[in-house]
Amino acid sequence: MASLSVLALSACTTDATTGAASAGSAHAEFVYVGTLQSQIDALRLDTSTGDLTTIGPVAQGLKSTWVTAHPELPILYGVDDDAAKEGSITAYAVNRGTGTISKINSTLTGGHGTTFLHFDVPSNTLLGANYNSGSVSSVAVNADGSMGLLVSTIAEAGSGPGKRQASAHAHSVAIDPSGQYALVPDLGADRVFIYHFDRATHALSKIDGASHEFVAPAGTGPRHLQFGSSGKFVYLLTELSAQVMVLRWDAAQGHLTLEQTLPISSQSFQGAKSGAEIELSHDGRFIYVEDRGENSLVVYRVSPDTGDLSFVQRIASGGDKPWGFGIDPSGRWLLVANQRNGKVSVFSIDTTSGLLSDTGKSAAISSPTSVAFVN
Repeated sequence: MASLSVLALSACTTDATTGAASAGSAHAEFVYVGTLQSQIDALRLDTSTGDLTTIGPVAQGLKSTWVTAHPELPILYGVDDDAAKEGSITAYAVNRGTGTISKINSTLTGGHGTTFLHFDVPSNTLLGANYNSGSVSSVAVNADGSMGLLVSTIAEAGSGPGKRQASAHAHSVAIDPSGQYALVPDLGADRVFIYHFDRATHALSKIDGASHEFVAPAGTGPRHLQFGSSGKFVYLLTELSAQVMVLRWDAAQGHLTLEQTLPISSQSFQGAKSGAEIELSHDGRFIYVEDRGENSLVVYRVSPDTGDLSFVQRIASGGDKPWGFGIDPSGRWLLVANQRNGKVSVFSIDTTSGLLSDTGKSAAISSPTSVAFVN
């Protein structure tokens, strides 16, 4: 593994020439954008102004619709979401001077259509949702950030009434705050499957005994979820019905109970509904939701006592068909990947009120789908 460490170190070292063209200050972050174009693009975000500078394609060849960053090291991870072959996760070393990336290694996931990644920090594990095979995988990550071995893959069966629900379609995965459970929203089965997770071994396993799953209403299509800051509530976004469900989490029993359901679409909307992304503000006081059906972003305030959500704002997404978004590490900027018109739009976040403002700043990237930050 020593050679991988050397590669990562060399890729992140900045010489005098590189430094002149680098991010150049403490106010810059690199933004990596997954796309439908079998490439990863890079941008530079000025966190003092919200300005975006285009770097260009930095990796090509894999259908990297989802990208995520190592929480501590300058390492980027991208999926291969090509349903025609076994999915994989690739680790890239980030050059902090130029924003370019270089491949370290990759690991197969044991499933098809790997479409989402979650990095569990305490266990150094990457968990991937494999949409086409209806499965979830856990892969160990080495201390230097390179990919380790595939540890486990669990597949499910199930279906729903919608035309996209003929079989199970795992769409994302999250680890609960206790570190004992993995929650997997499944669009095809209308379920949130709950598995045991062993942080010591990186392994996922089915739970014996009573069924450990949340059964969503038929045809809703669970997509992504977020744990609230207290760990007592889960916020589930459905894709097909475009709703946010507030679920109470019982960590002792590994059980979810529905507390509140809110439509993210406006009352007057008559088109095809589609929820896309959900994320918690860094301070845990607000939930941000992407409404792909209406090309909008919706903001909710979180009740610290009950976990319930109350409406704060609806604002246009800055483009057409928002597919994903990311909140930068400072918590001040939200970047939206508008897939259909190829535009990454910059929104400022008022950290006191939670309100979003469209800065009017953007970058052109073909078919963007996800956003990750490295500073």
